Amino acid sequence: MGFYQNLVLGFVLVLSLGPIRVRSQLSPNFYQNSCPNVFNIVRDNVFRAVRNETRMGASLLRLHFHDCFVNGCDGSVLLDGSDGEKFARPNLNSLRGFDVIDSIKTALESACSETVSCADILALAAKYGVLFSGGPNWWVPLGRRDGLVANQSGANTGLPSPFDSIDTIISKFSAVGLDTTTDVVALSGGHTIGRARCALFSNRLFNFSTTSSVDPTLDASLAAELQSLCQSGDGNQTAPLDQNSTDVFDNHYFKNLIIQKGLLSSDQGLYSSDEGISSTKTLVETYSNNATQFMCDFVHSIIRMGNISPLTGTQGEIRKNCRVVN
Repeated sequence: MGFYQNLVLGFVLVLSLGPIRVRSQLSPNFYQNSCPNVFNIVRDNVFRAVRNETRMGASLLRLHFHDCFVNGCDGSVLLDGSDGEKFARPNLNSLRGFDVIDSIKTALESACSETVSCADILALAAKYGVLFSGGPNWWVPLGRRDGLVANQSGANTGLPSPFDSIDTIISKFSAVGLDTTTDVVALSGGHTIGRARCALFSNRLFNFSTTSSVDPTLDASLAAELQSLCQSGDGNQTAPLDQNSTDVFDNHYFKNLIIQKGLLSSDQGLYSSDEGISSTKTLVETYSNNATQFMCDFVHSIIRMGNISPLTGTQGEIRKNCRVVN
């Protein structure tokens, strides 16, 4: 499905949601008077970026996720410097979309200088990245301020990893105040768009265990395709996270898990691991059969994630340049 078909789907699927608890300082109307064009500016920049490269929707969603899990949603993932989070092991040569955030910030500084935080830009860019990939629309609570320091060690230890067990991932979600079943499964569903490098899943393809060269929970035909892709490369070749529905935000990711076509071990583990069978498998099955339920739960979960320890009021600052503190 092409970009414009995705766009139509996204605008059609605007969900009617019940109330979601957020910090009282955060509000979708936060910039109503101080920067009334913020939504249009972010939307238009993300639209151009996704039109130019469809994968960018997934990259912007991932930036928001990786920001919120370290120091809370404070824009610290954007900071340059050798000790920055973008150079932590889970992010190095992996996170993308910084140039899109820079373009949005430049446009906002021109329209309403020193007003819109980089943390809020990340939240809005993620929303439009999902929308322009055919996913749901939602009101983003705003009013976050930007952190003054990055936390590279926190990124190394706190971000969920594709190599983590399901219990470890659940623990990392719990550590930041998220639900250990619905949020884990719904936000994992963000892998319905995007790609992953061979380095993140080749452990499933070669010398998997003493009894099996390939992960037995990986479909044999898919394993053969991935072996051909990865065996002679440097680990940077990429494969779609959601086979046969690469660029569309839908529930196909969960359908793939049921037929053992999850790309990452942490994805397939939601359905096939012993830990997943006891905690997350039932919800995977629900989402595979009910796209609307997945979309609704995803929206609730990403709003909760966007509410992880935001800086508000006089805390932090509003950066003029998202890459450096003022």
